[in-house]
Amino acid sequence: MLSRASKYAILSTLYLAEHSSKDKKISVKQISKSIDVPSPFLAKLFQQLVRGKIISSTKGPNGGFYLTKKNSNRNVCDIIENIDGLNKLNECFLGLDACDSENPCPVHFIVEPFKKNIMAKFRDKTIMEFAEEIKAKGRVLTLKNIDN
Repeated sequence: MLSRASKYAILSTLYLAEHSSKDKKISVKQISKSIDVPSPFLAKLFQQLVRGKIISSTKGPNGGFYLTKKNSNRNVCDIIENIDGLNKLNECFLGLDACDSENPCPVHFIVEPFKKNIMAKFRDKTIMEFAEEIKAKGRVLTLKNIDN
């Protein structure tokens, strides 16, 4: 349902929310090592996220990436929309071209409520709310087989 790029973008943005601030900027290299994401790929994603005002950056010796309060108030849907567009989430679960309520695939009515539920959660919670939940519940921000 989500591309690898969107997964990496969400994970790295949540990492920034948890570990960075305006006074503590983090390099792509440090993030890529911490969450096991290829550095060149992450650098390209970060350029796109900065252009979309999802994350912020500063150049120079004390530069790096961080989230402002405004960035932190964005939601996960904003990240997905910036990287892939929201059409990716509306695609048929089985990959069929013509699948909707009028012309459903065999699993359409099973998957559709799940997709609507996850989209609502991605819209309703800010990046900071997700980060606070991660911290409070001791969740881990590392990757294991992101291709699955």
